[in-house]
Amino acid sequence: MARKQQERAAAASAAPSSWRRRMWLGTLVVGMAGAGAAGTVWYSRHNGQGVDPASIRAGDGVSGPAGMVHVPGGEFLMGSDHKMSQANERPAHKVQVKAFWMDQHHVTNADFRKFVEATGYLTTAERKPDWETLRVQLPAGTPRPPDSAMVAGGMVFVGTNSPVPLREYWRWWRFVPGADWRHPTGPGSSIEGKDNHPVVQVSYEDAQAYAKWAGKRLPTEAEWEFAARGGLEQATYAWGDKFAPDGRQMANVWQGQQVQPFPVVSAKAGGAAGTSAVGTFPGNGYGLYDMTGNAWQWVADWYRADQFRREATVAAVLQNPTGPADSWDPTEPGVPVSAPKRVTRGGSFLCNEDFCLSYRPSARRGTDPYTSMSHLGFRLVMDDARWAEVRKQPAVAMAAGGQQNVQK
Repeated sequence: MARKQQERAAAASAAPSSWRRRMWLGTLVVGMAGAGAAGTVWYSRHNGQGVDPASIRAGDGVSGPAGMVHVPGGEFLMGSDHKMSQANERPAHKVQVKAFWMDQHHVTNADFRKFVEATGYLTTAERKPDWETLRVQLPAGTPRPPDSAMVAGGMVFVGTNSPVPLREYWRWWRFVPGADWRHPTGPGSSIEGKDNHPVVQVSYEDAQAYAKWAGKRLPTEAEWEFAARGGLEQATYAWGDKFAPDGRQMANVWQGQQVQPFPVVSAKAGGAAGTSAVGTFPGNGYGLYDMTGNAWQWVADWYRADQFRREATVAAVLQNPTGPADSWDPTEPGVPVSAPKRVTRGGSFLCNEDFCLSYRPSARRGTDPYTSMSHLGFRLVMDDARWAEVRKQPAVAMAAGGQQNVQK
C-alpha cells in the first residue's frame, strides 16, 4: 500500500497540465525528424450531517433558472488533510460562500451544439494553434516551429496494451490532429447518439465563451468544492466515506467500469474508456450529478499549487474567495513555474485508486487555459442577483438543459 501511495503521489506530481503543448511539440519534433439526469439523489449521512432531499430547489424557469439547482451557501472546511490528499489540497481551512445556482449536470453535447449553431463559434481545438499561447507553456528558448506544423487538434486518451509505469503519461495520451468537441478522440470518432453526454475537448477559453452566451459564469473553486461536497463536511467522496456504499457504483471512474488496471484498455470491453450520459449515477446531497467522475470541470480561478497554504494563513474565515492573481506550479519540470493555468476539478472516467484519486471533492489540478482534452468539460453557475435580473427581462429564451440565451 505504501508503494502504491508513493507511486500515485509521484505520478500526480508528474502529470502535466500542458500535455497538449508538450506532446504537440514532441509530435512536431518527430515529424520534423521523420438523457438527462436519470439517477436518483443520494441521501447520505456523515458525522450527523446531510441534506434532506425535500430541501433541494430545482429551477423550472420561473422560480429559478431551468436545469439548475440552488446551492444554499455557507461555511465549510475547504481542502483536505486526509491521507489520500495531495500537497496542493492541504491544509483544510475555513471558507464561506454565498448562495448560488449551479447547472445540475455538465454542459452536454446538445447544449454546446446550440451555442455553436447560434454563434458560429470555433473552439480552440478547431483553430490553428497560436504560438504566443504555446510558448508560455514550453521551456525558455523553444524555437518557433514552421507554420506548416501548427495544426488544430486535441489531447486524446488512447490507453496502453499492457501495464506501464504510471509516471510515463505519454504512453496513454496523444495529441491527435482533428480531435475536437464533435470528434472527441479524433477524426474517426463521433458524438452521434451522445447528446446527453458531457461536451469535452473544450478549453477554458471555450467555456468562457459559452458562459457569456448563456448569461452565466464559471464557478469559483470555493463554490465548486462547496457544491461538490453536497452538505457533507470533509467526507472523502461527494456521497460519503465509502467508495461503493452497499456495493453501489457512485461515479464514472476507472475502477468498477474497466476490467483492466489503469491505463490498460481492454479490447473485449469495447476499447478506450469514455464519458457516460449525465445523470447515470446518483446526484449528491444538493441534487447535482457527476460532480466527481465522468469529466473534469473547468473553474474560474487561476491555479497555484500553494494556494490553500496561503489561504490558511488568514486568521478570519475567507469570504467568497476568487483565487489568486497569478499561477504558480513548480511540479512540472521544463515548464515555467508561472505558466498560465486555471483550476480544473472533479476528476474523470480515467481516475482510479492507483493513479490520481481525483474523484474526491478536494482534489485539484492546474491546466493550460487553451488545452482541450477528451476527458475535460465544464458546468456553470448563476448568482441569485443575476437570476433576479433575468426574471425582469420581458422574454427569456430558454434552451434545452437550462442554458439561457441572454447577454448583458
